[in-house]
Amino acid sequence: MDLEQYISSGVLELYVYGALTEEESIKVSTELKKHPEILKEVEEIENALTQLSIAAAPYNPETLLLNIQQRITNSNTSKVIEHPAKSKKSNLVLYISWAASIALLIGLISVINQRNELRENINTISATNIELEEQINIAKNDAEKTKQLLEVFRDKDIITVPLDGQQVAPEAYAAIHWDSKTNQVYVDAKELPTPPEGKEYQVWSLTLEPLTPTSIGLLSNFSEDENKIFILENPNSSQAFGITLEPKGGSESPTMEQLYTLGVITAS
Repeated sequence: MDLEQYISSGVLELYVYGALTEEESIKVSTELKKHPEILKEVEEIENALTQLSIAAAPYNPETLLLNIQQRITNSNTSKVIEHPAKSKKSNLVLYISWAASIALLIGLISVINQRNELRENINTISATNIELEEQINIAKNDAEKTKQLLEVFRDKDIITVPLDGQQVAPEAYAAIHWDSKTNQVYVDAKELPTPPEGKEYQVWSLTLEPLTPTSIGLLSNFSEDENKIFILENPNSSQAFGITLEPKGGSESPTMEQLYTLGVITAS
């Protein structure tokens, strides 16, 4: 056998790459045992493929692209005239290298897409979990608020004042529940109409002789509050309460033409 011709035939590259039939692979294996030169050539081919695989690892895409670019440049600029058999061998090695590079590049794109998809799924799940946590917290807060309101409304020391509709809105109604010990006022405004854009309700503590109104707060975010129960502070010696419709942000004194509800504290 002409060893040089056998080595340059390309059969060893196909053997390393697993492209031979079982019978052909057995023949090559037999020759490896007989000839150290052939064994050495196979080891060099395997080492070259290993180095290529390392250079084109999926987590080093820049290195892979640079490697491919350098191979294209070297291939185009090389003008060395080689022996036909050796040239055939080089072309086969180059072909196998290109095939490996393309396969790894496809694998790289697939891995990147899978990682991006996984990251998007994780972000979606995280956003869903945050939304669920917010809903749970809202439910907890609503439950605690409901429990607190029940305790307030059942307290015999709470002063409850019904506020009837006035001329501008006869159908309107509200109720004040005043805890004079804590100075907290619970305004039940469910029967008040939704205020128009740019307007909001303002609650007033009143003394009657002389008539003196003092603002104790606004019913802000009226439309967003489902229960329509608002908690305000009232440190005043109140004799009555009124609710007027004012420009957003409130007024220093009540607009009497926009007095929606009014109620006087009765002696218990």
